[in-house]
Amino acid sequence: MSLFQRYEENPIIKPDNKYWRSLCTFNPGVIELKGLVYIYFRAMSDDMTSTIGLAISKNGLDVSEILDEPIYSPREIFEKKMQPGHSGCEDPRVVLVGERILMFYTAYDGIHHPKVAFTWIHIDDFLDFKWNWAKPKLISPPDVDDKDACTIPQKFDEGFFFIHRTGGVNMVYDYISDLDDIDPRQLKSCKLLEPRPGLWDCKKVGLASPPLKLSEGWLTFYHGVSYDNIYRVGGILLDPHRPSQVLSRTFDPLLSPEAWYEEKGYVNNVVFPCGALIRDETVYLYYGGADRYVCVATAPLRELMTALKEGQNYC
Repeated sequence: MSLFQRYEENPIIKPDNKYWRSLCTFNPGVIELKGLVYIYFRAMSDDMTSTIGLAISKNGLDVSEILDEPIYSPREIFEKKMQPGHSGCEDPRVVLVGERILMFYTAYDGIHHPKVAFTWIHIDDFLDFKWNWAKPKLISPPDVDDKDACTIPQKFDEGFFFIHRTGGVNMVYDYISDLDDIDPRQLKSCKLLEPRPGLWDCKKVGLASPPLKLSEGWLTFYHGVSYDNIYRVGGILLDPHRPSQVLSRTFDPLLSPEAWYEEKGYVNNVVFPCGALIRDETVYLYYGGADRYVCVATAPLRELMTALKEGQNYC
């Protein structure tokens, strides 16, 4: 049984008659500003081009507004369609650093390896719905599959702690001194988390939502994939001062595909979060169901921390 409880009105966002979101709406990032929850979701059109849409919620559960047009679309050669099939801007993860909202996403042109792209927008422009995004740049090592990325929203002595998945199996990290001046060729990509043989996350692991700061450390969710290609969600706690140290890891999954909107869709048997937040000691997890729908589930923070404490021997 999952520790997270699904919202009874799931899915909270579905594909509709808008061309750019007619095939799928899924894999949402999230940020809370001035009491409102902003949900960045990946949308896919019938020609399988991915853009990023925006929905707004007052209570973190019910969507009160979905903007009619994408807030972010493919602009650069590395994310524009080069042949029929999947392409575009995928799986946004967002964090607030100072006065800037940073967005990390997967850029894919349909031919070359997927890459991590980085852009940002000033918070005032975002709140005014002025989509003055900075020119995106690739921050992945050359000639390698890289995705599932974000940074902890705090700069450490060594730099920003950048989590990604180079090579398609393990979660890795790099310290980046300046996010605006990155030389991807200099990334060393040390291992942070790897699959566990014989368990539900035995095939590959990747970052789910950006880490959340607690006094005990950085609460971080990840997706784990089994050899039968079922996507589930687990949790880890990173050291508050040395996030490269994993303090604990949940033994059992926190969320597994069980509902109809998770078991059947564009890709079956998938729960895939890209965003989470904490409200009133409750964790809200925003995830894609079966690569087709946007969903949300909640769990008491205390119970999550208990599960992590019990998992200190399973890192």
